[in-house]
Amino acid sequence: MSEFTNTKQARVEKLLEVSKLILETGNAHSFIIENKDFIPTVIPTDFITLFDEIIKQGYKMEDIKVLTNKVLNIFHVPIRDFVRVEPKPDSFLGVLEQNNHEMEVLLDKIRPFFKQFVKETDNTDLHKKLIELFTQLEVFPKHYTIKENVLFPIIEESWPDYRCLQIMWSFHDDIRRNIKAVITQLQEGNIDLKIFNKCVGDIFFNMHAIKFREERILFPCILSTISESQLEKMNREGFELGYPFIQPNLKMDKEFKPDYEGNLVNLGTGKVSIEQIKLIFNHLPVDITFVDENNKVCYFSTPPKRIFPRTTAIIGREVSKCHPPESVHVVEQIVESFRSGEKDQADFWIKMRGEYILIQYFAVRDENGNYKGVIEVSQEISGIKALEGEKRLLDW
Repeated sequence: MSEFTNTKQARVEKLLEVSKLILETGNAHSFIIENKDFIPTVIPTDFITLFDEIIKQGYKMEDIKVLTNKVLNIFHVPIRDFVRVEPKPDSFLGVLEQNNHEMEVLLDKIRPFFKQFVKETDNTDLHKKLIELFTQLEVFPKHYTIKENVLFPIIEESWPDYRCLQIMWSFHDDIRRNIKAVITQLQEGNIDLKIFNKCVGDIFFNMHAIKFREERILFPCILSTISESQLEKMNREGFELGYPFIQPNLKMDKEFKPDYEGNLVNLGTGKVSIEQIKLIFNHLPVDITFVDENNKVCYFSTPPKRIFPRTTAIIGREVSKCHPPESVHVVEQIVESFRSGEKDQADFWIKMRGEYILIQYFAVRDENGNYKGVIEVSQEISGIKALEGEKRLLDW
């Protein structure tokens, strides 16, 4: 056995060597030729540590994603052939894998229609069929939402080398964007075949790649490091958010509500109970999330229709870890401008799933002007934008 495979540290150092070679030259031909005996000796967890170290060294995310694809391609066979522990079918990871299988089945359905469409772009029936199938596929990113909001926070608490999750999250967002771009082109009938083909190709490659990385690297490591009670809790939270295709067979407990009856809080302008406060926040037609002065998520409301998914797994989490790598710098800029007193409000508006969403951030300060945190408020405003004139009479 090669001296480089005696310990995990030595293996990771060798993986860093090939990674830096790829980052500097774009290929690893010389490494592959010189290290044929090393390649079969790696194990899946080596890559969790490797990419954590790559992230810490400050490379750009786009360069890291290219590197990830190339490195995992070189070591595909030993990762694939490493014997793993199988999750139970109705467990959290088991349900995620069942949904992965359904995703692959759907991609297999899309493939022949896509190949035919490339030859017959003016075929109306193919247009309709592809819109139907990609609309079904658009549901699958719920799987990624569950990972980001339920699984990732637990890994961040449990693993010292959790930073590889940033790469996976970035790939999630690429998939979301490409599916949306494909559907938009099909619906508008304005097909740029070169762009269209690239989007579809990236969707197929990335979705298959993420599935492989979950099931051969991430999930087996989770089974050996995360407790069954935590996994069970995550399954219930995944169920609450809604898995894309396959749901676990769970009987959900009724929502726990502490009995604070008679425990009134004086808010200065009136007295209400803890339960009434909760009801008030949860009946406002907005999503509310509160981050304290230490950048920790402390609270989120649960209105009947939440725009952005949240689970209790994010409570206590660093706000910077609740956003994908490409947008986290914006959040950090907002928080720091609020903390310094330079700004008190930041507004954004986006179109999402046929809705018009207003996202606002407000600085929270005490009576002495000391920074105490930030409130994020999101609201669907299509109806508000459409208002004209006046309405003074009740019409129901």
